[in-house]
Amino acid sequence: MPGVRRARREHRTAREGGRARNPRLAHPAHRRERDLARAGRGDSTVLSSLADRIRGIVTTQKSVADAAISRIPHENGSRIPNPGESRIPNPGCRDLSALGGTRSGDCFVVERRWERGVRHGRETIGAMAERLAHAAPYAPLFTANALARPPFVFFDLGCGSFADDGSFMVRQFLVTASREERPLLETVAEILNGAGALVTFNGKSFDAPLLETRYLFHRLEWTGGHVPHVDVLHAARRFWNLGDCSLSSLEKHVVGARRVADVDGFEVPARYFQFVRTGNVEPLVAVLEHNRLDLLTLAALTSRLFHLARTGSAEARTAREALALGQVFARAGMDVQAREAFERAIALSAAPAGAFDATKIDALRALAIAWRRVRRFDEAARCWRELLDIRGCPEIVAREANEALAIHHEHRVRDLAAAKTFALRGLEAAAYPAPTTWTRAVHHRLARLDRKILRVEGLKFEV
Repeated sequence: MPGVRRARREHRTAREGGRARNPRLAHPAHRRERDLARAGRGDSTVLSSLADRIRGIVTTQKSVADAAISRIPHENGSRIPNPGESRIPNPGCRDLSALGGTRSGDCFVVERRWERGVRHGRETIGAMAERLAHAAPYAPLFTANALARPPFVFFDLGCGSFADDGSFMVRQFLVTASREERPLLETVAEILNGAGALVTFNGKSFDAPLLETRYLFHRLEWTGGHVPHVDVLHAARRFWNLGDCSLSSLEKHVVGARRVADVDGFEVPARYFQFVRTGNVEPLVAVLEHNRLDLLTLAALTSRLFHLARTGSAEARTAREALALGQVFARAGMDVQAREAFERAIALSAAPAGAFDATKIDALRALAIAWRRVRRFDEAARCWRELLDIRGCPEIVAREANEALAIHHEHRVRDLAAAKTFALRGLEAAAYPAPTTWTRAVHHRLARLDRKILRVEGLKFEV
């Protein structure tokens, strides 16, 4: 029992605390015997902790295993290199001439230029430069590739910008060795310090957070957080609403450009790993060309977005563009431009009268709210009625339209019968369980309308 129930350690065993004593070694005779044995063999470097003992065992076994592995022949007759040995025959003398770049300090930089007369899709480089010059005088566009597994090192980062002569300049920084990542980050910081804005594609979710972690890893200051950041992906989803909002899909449907023999994005990390293992730079040629076209397409999309925001809805090509532009104007408090954009979206709708069109439904609802905001209730009622005439109008939108028309006819037109009709239609249109507060409000309105109708009929009878 003393081993199970101890003083100040009730119901705990003698060995449970992690510092259990060996009863045999606790005896003074055994301690003296152990000390004499150590002194006899001259062991002055006795391991002082269990961690040191384990480390010594693991190091010895690892050295033996590495020596055995290094003697195993490879498939082509050569031996497998040691873990600390490079797989590249001569890693210090890689031939990067196929990439067409040069060394700039500790960075390998590839530069390409497109003259202003070159066409990319529907627009020329010069037209893109003129449109962006009014919105953002110097807004570099960034695209990056990083390893998809720890340590998530950036191995390729591209920066594009328009020159004063209207040409488009792309600089790509390639990390050929891990020691080159810090100079790359320092160069990017210098670019961001002189930038008026930062333009990326999905950069707010991927590029910027990952870049920030790499800056923290290298004990560098991340300056990208102080620069206005435009993520074109979010705007693309709102303005074009494609099922596939990838950059290649937007390039095809919005920019009007097509790539030939392009490398798929999922192949990029594998090609870089092949370069790291073999030193063969050929797989990276297509990767750099792929990223250059990404930057060019990003410039075209950014130019289109800023052009729409600057010129207004008259330049919108589709109903979706006009609707998204109206929503941007509405959030900015530009009510007149917002109403014009919503009307433009309705006019650009290809659906005939009464046919279902999701974009047209959104535009009519937004226009009705915009008219109501400026107290143009008759125009708002016209939009609500047109919404109810569309076949397959969503239940929640139909419920909102019926409620708005019931309020309009009760308080403004003073047509109590029509107000009651719209209130009842709102209840009938609720195919799904409606909110309890909304249902209670409709019943309250119906009761009030019944009282008003009875009062009016009573007055008529007295007369």
